[in-house]
Amino acid sequence: MSSAPAIVPTDRSTASPEEVLSRRLALTGTIALFVLCLAWELWLAPTGRGTLAIKALPLLLPIAGLLRYRLYTFRWLSLMVWLYCGEGLVRATSESGTGALLAWIEVGLSVLVFVACALHVRQRLRAAKAAQ
Repeated sequence: MSSAPAIVPTDRSTASPEEVLSRRLALTGTIALFVLCLAWELWLAPTGRGTLAIKALPLLLPIAGLLRYRLYTFRWLSLMVWLYCGEGLVRATSESGTGALLAWIEVGLSVLVFVACALHVRQRLRAAKAAQ
């Protein structure tokens, strides 16, 4: 019977350079996606009265976990970010002009966050397995 590898908590002092890079990419991408969503719906190409800006609020939740290297945060953020990718794809193909450009940027940032989170989880699991 095999057991799952124990995940060793990581912080800045014990993180490998690859883990630090993937965390920085995930954190930077999440903050950039938050800023993009706010700017898009409030100033750049608002639809309606700017009420869609509320879509940016869930992106504030993972920031503390990313700063603390919480593996669980990387895992659920890698799933949550697909909602933003889906919205970006729908709006990129249905809008024109500035809205379409902003939507493609949202798709790119969403994919960046996903890749960074997936890499980070993979690196941490590999490190935990090697520690056994």
